[in-house]
Amino acid sequence: MPPSPAHIRELVTDYLDRHPDERPALGPLLETLDASHEVTYRGTLPGHITCSAAVIDHDGRVLHVRHIASGGKWLLPGGHVEPEDATLMAAAVREVHEETGIPPAALCQSAAFCHEPADIDFHPIDANPAQGEPAHQHYDFRFVFHLVPPSAETTVQAEEISGTDWLPLDRVTSRTMRSKLLAADMSAGPEPVNASVIIRNKAGHYLLHLRDQRHGIWEPGVFALLGGGRAPGDASLETALLRELAEEVPGVKLSGLEPYAVEKTTSVDGLSVPVQTFSAVWDGHPDSAGLREGILLHWCSLDMLDRLPQSPGLGDLIRRHAAQNPPAATRPVPPHRSPADGPPAGTELHIVGVHLFLQDADGRVLLGLRHPDSAYAGRLWHTLAGHCEREDAVSSLIRETEEEAGLILDREAIDLVHLVHSQNSPTASPRIRLFFRARSWSGVPQVREPDRCVEWRWFNPKDLPDNTVPYTRQAIEAILAGQPYSDLGWAS
Repeated sequence: MPPSPAHIRELVTDYLDRHPDERPALGPLLETLDASHEVTYRGTLPGHITCSAAVIDHDGRVLHVRHIASGGKWLLPGGHVEPEDATLMAAAVREVHEETGIPPAALCQSAAFCHEPADIDFHPIDANPAQGEPAHQHYDFRFVFHLVPPSAETTVQAEEISGTDWLPLDRVTSRTMRSKLLAADMSAGPEPVNASVIIRNKAGHYLLHLRDQRHGIWEPGVFALLGGGRAPGDASLETALLRELAEEVPGVKLSGLEPYAVEKTTSVDGLSVPVQTFSAVWDGHPDSAGLREGILLHWCSLDMLDRLPQSPGLGDLIRRHAAQNPPAATRPVPPHRSPADGPPAGTELHIVGVHLFLQDADGRVLLGLRHPDSAYAGRLWHTLAGHCEREDAVSSLIRETEEEAGLILDREAIDLVHLVHSQNSPTASPRIRLFFRARSWSGVPQVREPDRCVEWRWFNPKDLPDNTVPYTRQAIEAILAGQPYSDLGWAS
């Protein structure tokens, strides 16, 4: 089934909201949408829709193809919409694959444009007597994808394409597309543009969403986590998630929202989709959620998972979360302790973490970018941190700092400047997060544990990146304000 007029009109409306000055040029497209349900059919005249794509590699270059029918011009890969294309983005993905051999799974959406076209170009097409086509117009919807692997071999569609090349952004051959790309922040590269949330209650049950059984939607007719895709106006994935929840389940008010992990899946268009998964707590009844999309919400226990139709990998994800956050009553006594050495009745054991608040001579604070596959906070910026082992907190900080970044701290120049008392869920161990300021140190930050952190960078503490771990942002803001304590995730 080809893309619906409603789907196309929504894309055009959102595009014109961002580029209102282009409304006069796209007037004929709007008229065609009003007059015809076949605007994607190549026989629709005087104009119809085509789709193309800017594929950007890790060096910031854009893939171009030498198009034979255009007289050898270098163009973005693209072409006409086919009846099997469920969306216009799907048409662009298919054209990339057909013309260059790059499979859909090697592509992911761009955080700058998400699922929306970066450019809609309106241009004339000369008559083609050989194919019986008169002169007409193309409304070319241009999407942006990032190449997921570091590189990709291309295999051209020989009857249409004679070669491929990767060109810098400032050499993109389409003037309108070039200006859109140069005006956007394309430095991030492949990163999640979708977010979901693991919601658990005090009983240890997980809130699952039964999705509609409809053609063309992602993961139809199965139980899945709540969430959705980022829109160009969303400041961060957390913002996107909260917006989606407000639209889908306005009655769900979360506490203790924190990044959990990045999961990988595949979209209805065949694209690679890294999903930033958060965890949070809610103890409401599904009937009070005000569900606006999908069929129902239901609290599910772990033993129910195998009996439910579910999105791929959901059961493993929830079981992993449950194993890492066991109910208090089931937590084992550590092997080096006997029950007689345990805490007094009613005491709740806490996990203690140490964090380095390090500023350079310009007052910038040091943050590390977590590895995409990290079990915690993948692709987010975080202070240098670690868990206390059987050692005092300052010794733990000194050890973690040398192990992770190769920096040597002076024990006599370390001050405790903030404490965050937090919990991820009522059944998980609460956490004491200690933030220490180092007044002096030696060395230059190095990536010593690349499986956890891929980069160290200095930031203005008043202008932290959007993808900063929430409690890290909270702690830095509190430190700047001179506040020694804050908390997170505790029910009021």
